[in-house]
Amino acid sequence: MSGNRVGIIGIGQSEFRSRRDDASYPDLVREGVVRAMEDAKLDFDAIQAVVYSLSPDAMIGIGNAERLGIDAVGGRNKPFLRINNGGATGISSAVAAYYHIASGMFDVVLTAGADKIGECGDSQTVLNKIWDPSYERPLPLGTINMLAMSAVRYMDRYGMTEEDMARVTVKNRHHASLNPKAHLRKEVTIEDVLASRIISWPIKLLDCCPQSSGGAALVLASERFIKDNKLDAVWITGVGHAAETYWMGDRMGNNPTAEHADAYALGRSFEKSYRMAGITDPMKQIQVAELYAPFSSTEYHSIDAARLSPSPQETIQRLRDGEYQIGGRIPVNPSGGTLCTNAIAVTAMARVAEIALQVWGRAGAHQVKGAKLGVASGNGGDHQIFGTMVIEA
Repeated sequence: MSGNRVGIIGIGQSEFRSRRDDASYPDLVREGVVRAMEDAKLDFDAIQAVVYSLSPDAMIGIGNAERLGIDAVGGRNKPFLRINNGGATGISSAVAAYYHIASGMFDVVLTAGADKIGECGDSQTVLNKIWDPSYERPLPLGTINMLAMSAVRYMDRYGMTEEDMARVTVKNRHHASLNPKAHLRKEVTIEDVLASRIISWPIKLLDCCPQSSGGAALVLASERFIKDNKLDAVWITGVGHAAETYWMGDRMGNNPTAEHADAYALGRSFEKSYRMAGITDPMKQIQVAELYAPFSSTEYHSIDAARLSPSPQETIQRLRDGEYQIGGRIPVNPSGGTLCTNAIAVTAMARVAEIALQVWGRAGAHQVKGAKLGVASGNGGDHQIFGTMVIEA
């Protein structure tokens, strides 16, 4: 794809926790924004447009809640676009900001958002409303049992076990223990995971992501602006999106393009990102990945979709062998990932932020040595809307 080259010049994340009673919703947005602006070494006059990353209004309890954020992001009298793609919202917002600049319309764009999921009440009741009211909602479907069904199918097709799921949690919790911004930072053992209570078999409590509160922001700029102002940056070289069918039942047959064990549409999104970035052999070219996996089981098909393994069976074995941990062949979720931090509106933005920090060499204790090219992903809706991004130093 031709167009203006786009870089990330500023990154801001709050510390994520269960609750932030000390901060209002705009306060949390502002935390991420102030840190990103300081990182970019710009003032708000430089921001030409804002892309606002916001989860469903029901999570916040205010209709059209983007209105709350305009002042927090310095958006008054500027172009302002809200994005909501469920869990993919954060990466969709980053991609929208990218296209604002790649189109030639703007030189500097801010994307930001926040969430207080731990304070919204029963998030699964809220999320049950994403399904069809007469056919699927009464089951009742939630994001947990939806992906429990996916885990059962992955077990049946490829041989994943409950212990294999637990290994993902152990790996990611260790990574999160090195990341001061992560929500769940306590290390656990396989035995701890297996002994935790069943939520929807085979998913147990420690196989699940938390409900997090926090904010995040990114500042993107054109290559021309970056060079003219002698700024440091990492570069977005590939972006992609793809959507899956809405109906869960349509993913339960033998159609290889709609199999609930896999993430076919996520794979298509990665293909688009890779083609744009010129990546022909992901297993050799990619050095680090932040893959949106809110449950331990979903990290497997995310690795498969990113083509970081030759087959699902190989994915299982390679994770057993430690190839996806820090120090391994291709570390996956060195920040701890979604499994350890999940403020829905910015969860996928955090995946982008963390890859940017990795290839920038600024990830601190969870830095992957020598990483110069990485990928990020986001999943939204009923495992239906997927976004991906390639970032290079």
